[in-house]
Amino acid sequence: MRRAMLGTAAIAAVLLFGAAAAAAESRVALVIGQSAYRAVPALPNPVNDAKAIAALLGEAGFEVTEASDLGQTELRAKVGDFAATVAAKGPETVALMFYAGHGIQVDGENYLIPVDVDPKREADIPLQAVRLDDVLNTLSSVPSKTRIIMLDACRNNPFPSINKTTGQGLALVDTKAGAPGTLLSYSTSPGAEAEDGGGSNSPYTTALLKAGRENGLKIEDTFKRVRLAVNQATEGRQTPWESSSLVDDFHFFAPAAAEATAAPGDSAAPKPRTVEEWRGFLKGKPVDQANALIVSDGSADAYEAFVSLYAEPPFAPDAKRWLDRHRRMQAWNRAVLANTGSAYTAFLAEYPASDLTATARKLAERLRYRPDNAVVVPTAALATPVAAAAALTCPCGPRPPALQKVEPKKTKSRAERDDPPKRSGKKASRNRVYVEEEDDVVVVRRPPVYVVPPGPVIQFGGGFRGGYGGGPSRGGDNYGPSRGRY
Repeated sequence: MRRAMLGTAAIAAVLLFGAAAAAAESRVALVIGQSAYRAVPALPNPVNDAKAIAALLGEAGFEVTEASDLGQTELRAKVGDFAATVAAKGPETVALMFYAGHGIQVDGENYLIPVDVDPKREADIPLQAVRLDDVLNTLSSVPSKTRIIMLDACRNNPFPSINKTTGQGLALVDTKAGAPGTLLSYSTSPGAEAEDGGGSNSPYTTALLKAGRENGLKIEDTFKRVRLAVNQATEGRQTPWESSSLVDDFHFFAPAAAEATAAPGDSAAPKPRTVEEWRGFLKGKPVDQANALIVSDGSADAYEAFVSLYAEPPFAPDAKRWLDRHRRMQAWNRAVLANTGSAYTAFLAEYPASDLTATARKLAERLRYRPDNAVVVPTAALATPVAAAAALTCPCGPRPPALQKVEPKKTKSRAERDDPPKRSGKKASRNRVYVEEEDDVVVVRRPPVYVVPPGPVIQFGGGFRGGYGGGPSRGGDNYGPSRGRY
């Protein structure tokens, strides 16, 4: 009896603790659906997707702001207002943004497309669209517990004037290089295109509506189910992808009481398998079961193990395409982050014929006179005067003269100085004075070190400088859009 009472008390304590934690955690969401594009054909599903996701998030305890068919100014304002809401709610806030509509990459940068854009050339996109890194920067600039960005935005590039030269889909973004506590989800893998769907919702949103309502699922497990459901619904043509730097667990709906009483270590994420471990795990399994396992996992190691074991259709060709595209997008991400002529040339040598070839050639040509060892000072370094002072000197004044090694003159020992000079045949002059020379002292004057004051805070929409997580910018070097990378 006493044991039962203690068990009941323990469960009640856990539930009360969970309720207190839920009360302390604020949940706010911005949901945007872009359908009524003016310069290109309208998309039927994004507004439907946004309404359905807004309903799901409302059930999950989010305070939802819903908007549709926004122009550039309106889209920027909505994101700015959302960041202000997150800041007002406090550091224990979960901030979630869902975007459905067109999204494209230009020069390795991802852009969300407002409904009022009408680009005639690639250079118009940074001026007319909204850069994804600016959105990430804005949400990361305010204290919050968790940031979740879900993009059903990898549809085809609809603009005839530029869709032959930009890369397909969206470029890869690694949240681990940015602020901790961020999860970024794409409706399909980087470099691929997503389908709008034949029903009232896209395949991605349809799967998310189902998996998101399952009680007790951590968000990582939710997206595993989304990946598998979308892959199966599109017969392998589309597989969602995400990058996560989350440090706290998140559930759309709380786990049951029995799960809540589990020890903290019981819910720890399993250690990722290596390629060899995946081979051993998959070997001997039916091919459809093995395919479902690697799609749910979504890692390159899982796909590599699968293609080495299963070489026959129907699953092997899709897995091979996924793996090849993933490796290409990783190589492209490295080139974009390096942002040097040699980096783009190396990418072209490895992938001479791809949808990114035209962009890589253009950027390599643009940067051909820029030295590869050009130093870019990160914004974070400028914000830390003590650290910056150790590396920076004033570039304005004249350069100090080059220092030359000066050998000190050798002096005589005391014994040598005490010995009288040897007599010569000539008689020394009585008026001659002998002076003992001292060692030369060499004074090295070092250039002064100047402390660089912190730079100004860059607000959202204030230009194309800055990068996600305070990364380096290339916006001021006249070589193209900023390279904000984490």
